[in-house]
Amino acid sequence: MSRYLGPSCRLCRREGMKLMLKGPRCETAKCAVEKRERSMAPGQHGWRRGRASDYGVRLRETQKVKRYYGLMAKQFRKYFVMAQKGTGNTGEILLELLERRLDNVIYKLNFAPSRKAARQLVAHGHIYLNGRRVDIPDIMVKIGDTITLKNSDHSRKAVKAQLEANPNFQVQGWLQLDPSKPMATVVSLPTRDDVQLAVEEQLVVEFCSR
Repeated sequence: MSRYLGPSCRLCRREGMKLMLKGPRCETAKCAVEKRERSMAPGQHGWRRGRASDYGVRLRETQKVKRYYGLMAKQFRKYFVMAQKGTGNTGEILLELLERRLDNVIYKLNFAPSRKAARQLVAHGHIYLNGRRVDIPDIMVKIGDTITLKNSDHSRKAVKAQLEANPNFQVQGWLQLDPSKPMATVVSLPTRDDVQLAVEEQLVVEFCSR
């Protein structure tokens, strides 16, 4: 599965906002968006950012969602087709589907400092879903699913170190975490309010439907 291998801060600068791609670093003064001289778009002519067209506005909203969840164009299109088949607001369904990805859930449980690190945790076989080892980050969780760790000291130490490093992390209501084991359960499906990205999903739908 293809993935972006370039500099993460470049993506945040292009979107003009923090996409939390580097975890705790994004909350410090080292964040490229915080630095005045680097708050403009990347590239030689980044300072010449003019008024975007209607197409450009919709493109930026779509790119923002893809980069936030770490998806390439083909992967994102798959979720959009699934959202179109659902009943209700297509934009909200799209975001709810993306929230249910296993790598996003691992990040939302504070098992990893970023979604990129969460994907690596899953791909390396440290995560068990309903008692079975999984190594596919885009598996979508459902109500009643339990998430545990591989029975090894390396897996437990890595996750417990992350939990201890960020003790004030608030787990969202649709997830239930037992940090002593650690083990988590999906108690409900995520809603639009659980999406922490400031995005106009209707513009994303308009862009993908053109």
